[in-house]
Amino acid sequence: MYSFPLGGANRTVRTPGPGLIGVAVIVVACALVPAVGWLVSAPAAGTWYEGLVKPSWTPPEWAFGPVWRALYAMMAVAASIVWLSRRRDDVCCPLSAFAVQLALNLAWSVCFFGLRSPLLGFLDACLLWVAVSLTTAEFFLVSRPAGWLMAPYWLWVTFAAAVNGAILILGG
Repeated sequence: MYSFPLGGANRTVRTPGPGLIGVAVIVVACALVPAVGWLVSAPAAGTWYEGLVKPSWTPPEWAFGPVWRALYAMMAVAASIVWLSRRRDDVCCPLSAFAVQLALNLAWSVCFFGLRSPLLGFLDACLLWVAVSLTTAEFFLVSRPAGWLMAPYWLWVTFAAAVNGAILILGG
């Protein structure tokens, strides 16, 4: 913000500075992580993944893309709400947790598909579940809507970790 004389009085005018830049960074991160994850996953998805024994309740492959797109959009909105609250002491920990869970989300693609290791994928999924739980709880402390926007992601990660665990148990 800055002040300048306007009509003889000092008025404060908001500039589209750090707030919008932060939102842009969040949106780009929420677009890059799944894009890089897809690049890592694609070579193994059509061959190796198809050959794995999976539980009967595994969603069809076509469902993953739309679900993840919706979840990443909600995550971006949630993190943007937290960012725009802009009380640094309130948003540092939630946004740090958000960054950690994004990194763990990408790491899952690398572990499970890139390294073709359901074991490493499951271990990462467990860490991811903890990070998403923490992020969701922290977001609720800053903004209830932001916390609720993270809840479907937490549920999906819970389900995905269960699928990953079942693949591991079934011999993957």
